[in-house]
Amino acid sequence: MALLCGCAVSFKFNGASIDYTKTRTISILDFPNHAELVNPNLSSSFSEAVRDQFSRQTRLEFVKSDGDLHIEGEITGYQIQSMAVSADSYAAQTKLTLTVKVRFSNKANSEDDFERNYTAYQTFDSNRMLTDVQDELCTIMSQEIAEKIYNDTVAKW
Repeated sequence: MALLCGCAVSFKFNGASIDYTKTRTISILDFPNHAELVNPNLSSSFSEAVRDQFSRQTRLEFVKSDGDLHIEGEITGYQIQSMAVSADSYAAQTKLTLTVKVRFSNKANSEDDFERNYTAYQTFDSNRMLTDVQDELCTIMSQEIAEKIYNDTVAKW
């Protein structure tokens, strides 16, 4: 009598836990900028960072509206704040903070729906002008928040 045993190991390197038989599309609306301090490029660059995250990590089809997964929201905060003070009483570091409100809905499982705020920040040397560093810092913060959104919506980490 022969006894056969087998096991299968499955790895998901992208971390997504999507049932593609039930969830095929995603809609990600633009994130308008409602912050008091306005960076004119932030709305479009943040929206693209979120779309890029899902494009790279899933095989969901993007639709303009009413996707099986739907993400929308707005930029609610974009602030600079003096941080560490040097010996000569000047701020040595400045903190740039980005806050985004996100609403997520999942047609296949409404228990996954949520509305929450995400925040990321970067510090920079106060000798530098915000206009000199904001594009780079906004890219970093946008990617960080996009990754958090991805993890909370489809990766379930």
